[in-house]
Amino acid sequence: MVTILIYMQNETTERYNMTEQTNNKTEERKNRFSGESIMLTKEESIIHDRIFINELAATLEDKAAGVDGTSKLWDKVRKDINYFRQHNAEAYMVLLD
Repeated sequence: MVTILIYMQNETTERYNMTEQTNNKTEERKNRFSGESIMLTKEESIIHDRIFINELAATLEDKAAGVDGTSKLWDKVRKDINYFRQHNAEAYMVLLD
């Protein structure tokens, strides 16, 4: 299966075209608080990184607006977190819970 992921970072669209290989977990990610790590597929690592990129951008937008939770990027953060809840619960528990 070929998956194309598109996300925004500083108004630049980046496209990733890759073959999803669920057994090819080559990317290590660590929990920023506990330091516990887990191996992810390339697709999952992109989604994981996108959560934190969008979280930072949303936080900055909220700060500029003076109101928490107003950035539309929070919807993207929630969508990507839900991806892990549905498709890789173990990674969700290690990295995001």
